Amino acid sequence: MELQYQLINGLPPQGQLTALLDLLAVVFVNQSQAEIRADLDYQLTRTGVQILLASDNERLVGCKLGYERKPGHYYSWLGCVHPDYRGRGIAAELMRRQHDWCREQGYHTVRTQTYNQWREMLILNLRFGFAIVGTVQGKRGLTIVLEKAI
Repeated sequence: MELQYQLINGLPPQGQLTALLDLLAVVFVNQSQAEIRADLDYQLTRTGVQILLASDNERLVGCKLGYERKPGHYYSWLGCVHPDYRGRGIAAELMRRQHDWCREQGYHTVRTQTYNQWREMLILNLRFGFAIVGTVQGKRGLTIVLEKAI
């Protein structure tokens, strides 16, 4: 398996946007495709939106999206890997690439949030040096807030 990684600044072309929505709908089954699209449309209006995509040939298998929270601070908003491709290091590679890009752009802090139900993501964040800095009430329960200096 030879994965290809692509960095997109801003909104992806329609074909990739459709593939991204399909991937997110497979992973985030507790949300409708309309909810996912609305969240995505809202987040894409932010400053410095950056999308990393992982593909196996033409099949989109992973993504990592983020944006500038405030000067010097980046928010890693959303990421996922298709269930058929988990356990292959794709999420870790997407995170490495995102953090490398953040450093190159002059960001010094990355923040992310996750729910306890996404334990694999929580563990990956902790392995990558994130610290739990708090919790907030999210749309779907208690949200764990993590931050890392880069």
